[in-house]
Amino acid sequence: MPPSTRQREILRLLDREGTVALSTLARKLGVSLETIRRDLKPLANGGSLIRMHGAVSLASMVGEAPFERRMRENSEAKRAIAASVAATIRDGDSIMMDTGTTTSFLARELLAHRRLTVVTNSSDIARTLATVNDNKVYMAGGELRSDNGAAFGSTAIDFISRFSVTHAIISTGAVNAAGMMDYDLDEAEFARTVITRGRRTLVVTDQSKFGREGLVRVCGFEAIAELATDVQPPPYIAEAMAAAGTCLLLA
Repeated sequence: MPPSTRQREILRLLDREGTVALSTLARKLGVSLETIRRDLKPLANGGSLIRMHGAVSLASMVGEAPFERRMRENSEAKRAIAASVAATIRDGDSIMMDTGTTTSFLARELLAHRRLTVVTNSSDIARTLATVNDNKVYMAGGELRSDNGAAFGSTAIDFISRFSVTHAIISTGAVNAAGMMDYDLDEAEFARTVITRGRRTLVVTDQSKFGREGLVRVCGFEAIAELATDVQPPPYIAEAMAAAGTCLLLA
């Protein structure tokens, strides 16, 4: 593949997936990291790309809202995870989901289902599943955040605490040996409540969250029945899951 063709393929991958690690570009294109760096240099100098530590993104995405930008990041993996989880949900089931890019992808995969009852704090998830296929959608109230269109705080938590559902599904900002972590106190508290409301408890996360530390602890592995992801977790996380009896759902 000549350099110009690789550069077009790099731009295509970034347009589809958002921010991509240099190592991922090298693997997908079958070249060395040094070759990828050479291909990226003229694109970055021309203003098409933004270089970051170990990764690259399209310059046009920098002005996007944070949630929209995160929807592009690792989108292929998130879509695969969402599809694998959607396959375990039946028509007529009840589902509680917190806000997150992977849960938003799950909502889109659930458009093939009918008669779902959905409880969420995410305006994106509510908008996706409401008014279609005889679904019932309940959205937690309160002020919606400008970055992700989700409601948090005591009002939202009180609202979802009234429900008991078949599937309680949360996303997470970080996964390590201690369990699930997040970077926002309100988001962590909301997610912690969600996993108390379901007969089945499930975390959906892509491999980029493995090994991150986060700021606020959501829960340990003992609090969830399953973790859905796109690759085998690192050994130390797999061992912690096994010790807690948490099952792995691999996309």
